[in-house]
Amino acid sequence: MQKPALTAFTATLITVTLGFSLALSAGAQDINQGLLKFQNGDHAGALRDLMPLAEQGDSTAQNLVGAIYANGRGGIMRDNVAAAAWITRAAEQEHTLAQFNLAGMYERGQGVVQNLAEAARWYARAAHVGHVEAQFRLGSMYEQGAGVEQNFAEAVNWYRRSAEQNFAEAQASLGVMYTSGRGIGQNHVDAVIWFRRAAEQGFARAQYNLGVMYGDGLGTEQDSAAAATWYRRAAMQGYVSAQYSLGVQYFRGTGVPQDSVLAYVWVDVAAANGHEDAFSVRNTIAGALSDTDLATAEQIALRCRQQGYEYCTR
Repeated sequence: MQKPALTAFTATLITVTLGFSLALSAGAQDINQGLLKFQNGDHAGALRDLMPLAEQGDSTAQNLVGAIYANGRGGIMRDNVAAAAWITRAAEQEHTLAQFNLAGMYERGQGVVQNLAEAARWYARAAHVGHVEAQFRLGSMYEQGAGVEQNFAEAVNWYRRSAEQNFAEAQASLGVMYTSGRGIGQNHVDAVIWFRRAAEQGFARAQYNLGVMYGDGLGTEQDSAAAATWYRRAAMQGYVSAQYSLGVQYFRGTGVPQDSVLAYVWVDVAAANGHEDAFSVRNTIAGALSDTDLATAEQIALRCRQQGYEYCTR
């Protein structure tokens, strides 16, 4: 059975819905009316209220108009090209959230030709004025060498700025940088600190990584029970590596009472979610179960999957 390994941020592009700022500008009352309609799903009404202000150059209205076209709901047909045009106008006026939104559009190729260098440039403009997610995304681009020259020290710099604003993904990524020693001196104690801060916010990847640190005794005293606790929290959120690792702990009886039925349950769930090692391990566990116990394990595993990993016990 393969030893659990830390997981890092991947280069998968984010697909968040374009957001909008609650900060109001010159036509505050009109924008507020448009915003209220937007929030209530009346996008056509919001567009009628906001378009005149956007055409007059109001950056908040421009960003909201762009968000309406990007969402394409509430009676408005999605138009990513129009969305990008309006968001660009807002971004060029130093509207921070518009800069972040525009960066995401360049990263995904949404309404514009995909251009990672432009994405990095707009993330940087938002990051430099404190936009927490832009700081994280810019850090990830430096880590991956996407749109910028790969630079682990810069990745650490931007992850830290975001992490210090309590952004869980950045905290988890900073923890990974400390464990690997990329861009900063390897320090498992500091890695545990950052993993814990993200894990306590409910971020599954950090919960799993913190479990690995406890399991291996890296940066903290070895504690298999604590490892199981954090694996379970991540597993219940659908984090496949944690599901597999929790199953292995049940099979071995490390940190939890030995229970081959529950071992089968969690490894089966991990296999269903695509964990490569889980298929062979599931077969090994199945071979150690009686026909009755195997039927029980399969029933619990089915219930576990169907009910969002909430009911995975005997």
